[in-house]
Amino acid sequence: MSIDTDVGCPASCAIIGAGRAGTALAAALRAAGIAVEGPLGRGEIPTTDGPVLLCVPDAQIAVAAATLQPGRPVGHTSGATTLDVLADAGHEAFSLHPLMTIPSGAGATQLAGAPAAVAGSTPRALRMARALAHAARLDPIDIADADRAAYHAAASIAANLLVTLEDGAERLLATAGADRAALVPLVRAAVEAWARDGGRLALTGPIARGDHETVARQRAAVAERTPDLVEVFDALAAATARLAARDEAVAA
Repeated sequence: MSIDTDVGCPASCAIIGAGRAGTALAAALRAAGIAVEGPLGRGEIPTTDGPVLLCVPDAQIAVAAATLQPGRPVGHTSGATTLDVLADAGHEAFSLHPLMTIPSGAGATQLAGAPAAVAGSTPRALRMARALAHAARLDPIDIADADRAAYHAAASIAANLLVTLEDGAERLLATAGADRAALVPLVRAAVEAWARDGGRLALTGPIARGDHETVARQRAAVAERTPDLVEVFDALAAATARLAARDEAVAA
């Protein structure tokens, strides 16, 4: 793809951090024709005049930023961290957070089509973040610093906590002699329905139907076979009942 310099996409950039995000972004940006230096390791200083993208753990962002010459454009790929950590080090700050899980060994196409939260301390920095996202074939969405924690919490609920919940379902099902493969079609169908229709129309099951006796039998089974999941079951059952009631209010 061609690089649109009118929106601030640099001809070169450096990436610090050779983990999954740094490796995938380096491959994606190189595929777009950008001269990428790195991914560089801890303590290595970039030689390029272009922006520097820090793909390091959140706790190491300030440390890495402090090693770079103040005044240059420096970005990070953290979902929850604000721009202050870079601006305080004297940099023109931006952020670029791919909203996607990145498996080990991901290549240039792994990020294609995923959203990316972007922000910038200046209009130029924001344009640069958007341009780098486009170059990596990501879809940039503006997320203000004040909204970063909520944005990242939503991502964690949608991905990390969902995996924890599915692990609980797998453990409970194992007590009935079946494995998680039996749940996979159901999980996929539920996620696809939510993606297509939203929670109000995707919700099914005994709570949505008001079948309290079935829910009580379910809870008894959870308490007997996986007692550590009772609190989770109760909290999610209550939340699901509120969702079902909200649906009824909307329908009325």
